[in-house]
Amino acid sequence: MNSANHHLDKTISDEVIFDPYKIKLDFPALEQQVNNHTIVYLDNAATTQKPHRVIDATQHYYEKDNANVHRGVHTLSQRATNDYEDARDLLRSFLNAKDRKEIIYTRGTTDGINLVAQCFVRPKLEQNDEVLITHMEHHSNIVPWQLICEVTGARLVVGEINDKGELKLEEFINKINKKTKFISIVHLSNSLGTINPVQSIIRAAHDRGVPVLLDGAQAAARLAIDVQELDCDFYATSGHKIYGPTGIGILYGKQTHLESMGPYQGGGDMIKKVDFEHTIYNDLPYKFEAGTPNIAGAVGLAHAVKYVQQHGIPAIEAHENRLVDYATQKVIEIDGVRIIGTAQEKAGVLSFVMAGIHPHDLGTILDSQGVAIRAGHHCTMPLMKRFNVAATARASFALYNTTQDVDALVTAMQKAKEIFQK
Repeated sequence: MNSANHHLDKTISDEVIFDPYKIKLDFPALEQQVNNHTIVYLDNAATTQKPHRVIDATQHYYEKDNANVHRGVHTLSQRATNDYEDARDLLRSFLNAKDRKEIIYTRGTTDGINLVAQCFVRPKLEQNDEVLITHMEHHSNIVPWQLICEVTGARLVVGEINDKGELKLEEFINKINKKTKFISIVHLSNSLGTINPVQSIIRAAHDRGVPVLLDGAQAAARLAIDVQELDCDFYATSGHKIYGPTGIGILYGKQTHLESMGPYQGGGDMIKKVDFEHTIYNDLPYKFEAGTPNIAGAVGLAHAVKYVQQHGIPAIEAHENRLVDYATQKVIEIDGVRIIGTAQEKAGVLSFVMAGIHPHDLGTILDSQGVAIRAGHHCTMPLMKRFNVAATARASFALYNTTQDVDALVTAMQKAKEIFQK
């Protein structure tokens, strides 16, 4: 790597120094060899690697504080409960929710969207009502709405996108009508990297009395999220996209909405009193947290958020944007490459196809060179159809990636092209 590229990695502005080479040392998975190459991990939109801080916090819980939360009077239970609820307070601050009651622990973004679909939207739907989404949604923000439309007779309406992968905003807003009962949109597309104009959509929706959920799976690790400023009704995200453990996530919901909703599941901790004739449900947020929760996941997620805050979302966003720009410039120099998703407002993701090479074959060759990308439809099959491709190769970036990683990607792509030309 030349010195100019290293300077690009290290300097975000005159005031902030961001050194991904130093940051990379915090992630043990990035130290390993894969196929005799030091791994270059560019599959961050699928899941991010975990820093020592998160791994150590999770291990400490299991070694020292392993007990169930709430109602336990012994020391381990008290310590586990304190850590679990302290994590909720941190997550409230991270999203700038008004009250800790508005932070529901889930298994991830998918779980949060399904909760809202079943408990908030489904009871409101009648025959010919509409739920509005976009063409760039992840399957997790399509299928839950299809399921409730099937049983209520409502319709799923899809907002179109242009050839750059940008939402046709005016057309989308014009689709909001008296039949529209709910809008659910991705904040940042996992396949395109497109950042949607969510504030404009929320304002337009609220002017028409329609609540909005944002799928924040990709956004929460790289954009500053303020749910009060956004004024969204719900915001769902996943811990494993924010350098935290798998199987844990957050659903933010406005307190008035959450209080109006029935519970999602029945079982321990979501109740105040049970007899065979009647059950009294627990207060928020516990009404939606049935069963033994992912305590270690919550503890690990809190430490992941602290790690992100330590480096600063603005610095992370600026670093990733520079990497995407650098990677785009390098990749388009390879003959036969077509980039899928060229929105003006874009972050974190570079999807592309190479003429004559299936993305799965490309991914396999890159893996032989130690470069990990994602190849496939990325759980956005309707989007692939929109761009007339079966699949794409996707490189996605994180705070520990470098221009050297991008150079390794490009070198491996050129090798793949040589192999297929032969």
